[in-house]
Amino acid sequence: MITGGSRGIGGAIARGFGAEGARVVINHFKDDNNAADTAAIIRESGGETLTIDADVADSSQVGAMVAQVIETWGRIDILVCNAGICPFYDFLDISEEIWDRTLDVNLKGVFLVSQAVARHMVERGGGGRIIATSSISSMVGGTQQAHYCASKAGINLLIKSMALSLAPHQITCNAVLPGTVETALNRDALQDAAARIEYERKIPLGRVGQPDDITGAVMFLASQGAQWMTGSLIVIDGGTTSAFQ
Repeated sequence: MITGGSRGIGGAIARGFGAEGARVVINHFKDDNNAADTAAIIRESGGETLTIDADVADSSQVGAMVAQVIETWGRIDILVCNAGICPFYDFLDISEEIWDRTLDVNLKGVFLVSQAVARHMVERGGGGRIIATSSISSMVGGTQQAHYCASKAGINLLIKSMALSLAPHQITCNAVLPGTVETALNRDALQDAAARIEYERKIPLGRVGQPDDITGAVMFLASQGAQWMTGSLIVIDGGTTSAFQ
């Protein structure tokens, strides 16, 4: 099950799992067209999909979504908490409403969905993988991202705490921390040639990331090769944060 799985990084992850034969639940929030497009690609490759419109910040909708998946397919083995928003505002211009919505989707959403799925995993005898999409913005500040940075930093320690709590049940919890990846969140900014050059100047590998650059690490964390990894934060940023150190 992939939250925010209709497009961008989540869509790439959904397609990756689908290509490997997984049954893929694409959660989205009022993004029917993109969810349908991603589901169609998975089905064309021979995979099975279920699309569910649900707000991850609403516990009742989360509960209904998890129940629907279990009723349809019987179990959830892998959860990817990817849903997130990043409204760009200077610190002095962030309203309480914007702050609350950002933290609700990005951080509370990970908590609510992870808790609901983890309870199911425990009830069916344990075992499972929970993977969250954090960001290198959890490690460095941003002039228009104070709310976003705070939400992603929260994910990091939430994942580590979950890893400790769920280890006795053989449920691993890890996170990936992407750098600048070209998605709908920042595509407009990257269309400006000068701005793109400035972004790329800060990335040692010389280019902004693409959603598919994140898929491999997520699929590794869901694989048998990562069965002894939990509480880990994997940075995928073209070397950006290494250059800052």
